[in-house]
Amino acid sequence: MPPRPNVRVLRDIKARKGVAENEISRRAYLYVARNQTLPAQVRYQAQLQLNNFGRYTRPTTVKNRCIASGRGRGIISEFGLCRFQFRLKALAGELPGVQKASW
Repeated sequence: MPPRPNVRVLRDIKARKGVAENEISRRAYLYVARNQTLPAQVRYQAQLQLNNFGRYTRPTTVKNRCIASGRGRGIISEFGLCRFQFRLKALAGELPGVQKASW
């Protein structure tokens, strides 16, 4: 039985999915809200629509996390692993094309 994903990893996956689904509409509302040439009432309505979006639709909620442990720091983005998990998997030979350096 494979290990269950960490709660933080599941939250990050949910945030990435929400951002991807709502990116176009959020950008459109942001453009309207920041456009100084439009009337203030239109800009205000666009800002209200932006406020109605959920928490996980903002791009700032997405954080790179280790897919094995859920750690949020020291992530090697090419593999999606933190440095410690990367080292363990590399030494075990589970990462293709990665081997311990020797010179």
